[in-house]
Amino acid sequence: MLKNPSPATPAPSTSADGQAAHATAARRSPLGRFDVLPRLAGPSFLVIGFFARLPLAMLTVGALTLVTTASGSYAAGGFAAGAVGLGSALGAPLLGLLADRRGQRIVLLVSAVLNTLAIATLVSVTLTTNDFTPGALAVVLAASFAMGFTCPQIGPLARVRWMAMTRRGPRNELDTALSYEGTADELTFVLGPALVGILASLIAPWLPLAVAAVLTITLVSAFAVHPTVLHSDARPTPADGEGGGTAARGIRPVLVLLPVIGMVAMGTFFGSLQTFLTAFAGQFGVAESAGLIYATMALSSAFAALSVAYWSERFEHTRRWIASAIGMTAAASALALPGGIAGMLVVLFVLGIFVGPTMVTIFSIGSVVAPGNRLGTVMTMLASGIVAGTALGSALAGLLAENAGAAGAAIVPAGAAAALLVMGGAAALALRNVSRD
Repeated sequence: MLKNPSPATPAPSTSADGQAAHATAARRSPLGRFDVLPRLAGPSFLVIGFFARLPLAMLTVGALTLVTTASGSYAAGGFAAGAVGLGSALGAPLLGLLADRRGQRIVLLVSAVLNTLAIATLVSVTLTTNDFTPGALAVVLAASFAMGFTCPQIGPLARVRWMAMTRRGPRNELDTALSYEGTADELTFVLGPALVGILASLIAPWLPLAVAAVLTITLVSAFAVHPTVLHSDARPTPADGEGGGTAARGIRPVLVLLPVIGMVAMGTFFGSLQTFLTAFAGQFGVAESAGLIYATMALSSAFAALSVAYWSERFEHTRRWIASAIGMTAAASALALPGGIAGMLVVLFVLGIFVGPTMVTIFSIGSVVAPGNRLGTVMTMLASGIVAGTALGSALAGLLAENAGAAGAAIVPAGAAAALLVMGGAAALALRNVSRD
């Protein structure tokens, strides 16, 4: 295993004395337990990794806004957004597989260039098309698909780097890193659409995608060459147990399906909740404010994800999944109860408290069951599960909202939360004989 590129970084220790030293240092630092992250990776990694994932959160809404404005058709904009999501769901695992085989650096650099070109193509084609005939729309959809397919997967690949950097340290280091990553994902998926809305409404509908292209070619490239890539691209030694994945624990690779299906259910929850809130807000004539209402849950979820770093190591991952999913199911079942915006905001805030820890925990279990030489593949599969589930949830909730109103659409997020609980129980049964980290 390569040493940390920062000479000031202490060597990780698995001894009781080492864990006690980490705990003492965390208590002294204003960052608390999160102090370990800049010590492991350097402060620049946290900044670059956070903003480099922002374009992914902007592309779908950016395509929707640009194509809808240019064509005057909500359907065309919706198709373009769907093409971005489909491309991302299919392309992410391929990028992860290539990163596992060729290394993150080259894969990220190539994908940054290709994604920038795809964004430029979509903007150019859309702005120069005067009549959106079926042929012209097909070109727009192809460019949208390419934009999603080539989008660099910063969040999943950042998690792979943290797994490599914490491989020989105490388990709470990885839990802390994954808690941070979960919060970073939540915040960027709130900031991304908000930034699109501000730039498109105040300046021009093509500007959000132009900004996304600039962020991609600069920050993704910086992420690709950051010194932490030496950890993820290094081949694990036998002493590392093939990277600490399934080879180290004798876990069958088929168990990877458990967290992947869990993430599909999580995506179904996200997509259906967004659609439900649009229908709910529409009852009060403020459908355009659904994103702001949704942000209430996203923000509480983001900060709740941070708390996972402080949970006891005795609280096993499968038990965390079940406990968090129970809270999600109970809170999601209350979505149909509020009769006004204020009441809904309260329910969403409580719901978010359980969403963040559930997502962090599923990523943690994914890191446990992933083969050591396929960490990138598995992490991107989890991300793709969210994307695919989001599309499924949006479609199901949309059908119910059309036929039964917001109350009918509320069934889908509640059902998705219940499915997460079932999958948590299945994971607990399947992994009951697996030793903890």
